Amino acid sequence: MHFSCISIVTTSAPPAWGGNAKLGASEPPSCCSFLMLRQEKQQLSLLLSLHCLPSVHSALFLFPRFPSPFHISLSLSPPPWPVSDKFIEVDNRDMKEKNPWHRPVTIIITVIGVIAIVALVTVAVLQNKPLSQKYKYGIVLDAGSSHTALYIYQWPAEKDNDTGRVEQMHSCKVKGPGISSYASNPSMAGESLKECMREAQRHVPASHHSETSLYLGATAGMRLLDLENKSASNKVFLAVADALQKFPFTFRGARLLSGQEEGAFGWVTVNYLDDRLKQGLQTKGALDLGGASTQITFVSDHFDGSESLSNSKEFRLYGNDYQLYTHSFLCYGKDQALRLTLAHQTRTGLGTIADPCFHPGYNETKKYSDLYDSPCVSDRKPQQAPSNFTHTGIGNFQQCQEVVKKIFNFSRCEYSQCSFNGVFQPTVQGKYGGFSAYYFVMNFLNLTDTSIPLESVKEKLARHCATPWRELKNKHPDIKLKYLAEYCFSGTYIITLLTEGYNFTSETYSTIEFIKKIKGSDTGWTLGYMLTLTNLIPAEAPDTPPLPHAGYVSIVTVIALVLFVLFIFSLRPLWPRCSKQPQIV
Repeated sequence: MHFSCISIVTTSAPPAWGGNAKLGASEPPSCCSFLMLRQEKQQLSLLLSLHCLPSVHSALFLFPRFPSPFHISLSLSPPPWPVSDKFIEVDNRDMKEKNPWHRPVTIIITVIGVIAIVALVTVAVLQNKPLSQKYKYGIVLDAGSSHTALYIYQWPAEKDNDTGRVEQMHSCKVKGPGISSYASNPSMAGESLKECMREAQRHVPASHHSETSLYLGATAGMRLLDLENKSASNKVFLAVADALQKFPFTFRGARLLSGQEEGAFGWVTVNYLDDRLKQGLQTKGALDLGGASTQITFVSDHFDGSESLSNSKEFRLYGNDYQLYTHSFLCYGKDQALRLTLAHQTRTGLGTIADPCFHPGYNETKKYSDLYDSPCVSDRKPQQAPSNFTHTGIGNFQQCQEVVKKIFNFSRCEYSQCSFNGVFQPTVQGKYGGFSAYYFVMNFLNLTDTSIPLESVKEKLARHCATPWRELKNKHPDIKLKYLAEYCFSGTYIITLLTEGYNFTSETYSTIEFIKKIKGSDTGWTLGYMLTLTNLIPAEAPDTPPLPHAGYVSIVTVIALVLFVLFIFSLRPLWPRCSKQPQIV
């Protein structure tokens, strides 16, 4: 027979108690007890009374093991003696129903379940955590005719349809004139760039300095210097390169961009920022007006004659091929065009000229040598001209437009159609983005809204040109006088160039949009240049999740099944089972 044990421990000897039955020979000789079993609704009650000798401090009782839970109560008479904290200690391991949480199988199932849950959570977190974006950086210096600007670009290290996604991160305008102005002191050309270069060091992460490419592209100002004095041009480039090589970036060279490249890269910028290349939309033409040159670029496959093919340039971007018509007119930028009109008006060597492109009351004394020191007009200087001339304004838009027209040559065209100066140009079509000086001039004149009829634009220009100079200065005290005085000419020149030069009409003028920035990036050739150069940079392997999608799904499924099975087993104590009725022997 199996027995369970109850031990009673006392702190002092109990009094003598009476009893009328003994449990049996197996009890301790110094202790006697009485035992009665009673069954009430599946519950067994065990009533014990005991009689021990005064010297006995503990008693041990043995009773049979019962198959179902039962309640134990002790009936002591007289009332119990003082007892310790451990009055009753029950060893019921063999009698009571085992706790399922104490079973080895249950412990193992619990441990496996916890491990499975931890594994599931870990895999899910690692698989779905945001991937760190790797970036590359590039710096482009736009060495224009009037000033130099620095642009910092960044793009994801992973390629996007063979074209890196380039965005402008920062820009810095170099103080002073363009590098072509330092022909007589080349070292100053390099020195002028240092402040913006130090700014670039602060914006590009130091860990990326050595792998950041640095480019300098020179445009029309240096093209003019190269035509006039190639030796001086080379010295300026050497001085610039020497200064840039001292910075921690990877210097890729300073070079002269052709007018065709400048126009084409500007077209790429406009359409790239508008997402027209990626989405396969109809592209926009690009109109760029600088200080020394102007460019027009648009998609066309209509070329007339073998010579006109020199105005063609092909690009492949985002899997699409584009054939561009692009032409750059050197000496027809805003500043050089002004020289051309003044040269036309002073060709007789007069001491005073009344200029309809300047405001009434404008009066300045200027040097002939300063006017004719550009290769665009140097061969037109009058032989008997005095040293100075007085430049006065009369402010007449219609007369100004007639003066401007005289710098264009519309008399000859060897092709089916031309823009001016005998240059072939297909018919303009679609939409266009005008930037650089186009935007800055028209923005000052409050004429960037091209939905305004062309005739209304001319009327507004006429009113602006007729504004007295003194009144204009009082109205705009914060604008540099040189720029303020030239807005009448510049606005008139832009309208004349677009309508008379590029053949925009009253109907197609509204297809032009004057823009400065698109999505935070400046419009101009530099972004298109950077974008094209990223095709030469090897793509880094993109960051990928630790597991392929199929593997991730498989692991999650297996873990989920394991957890389901463990859950079913955890309910085992609740499964239906046969319970035996207790028997009293």
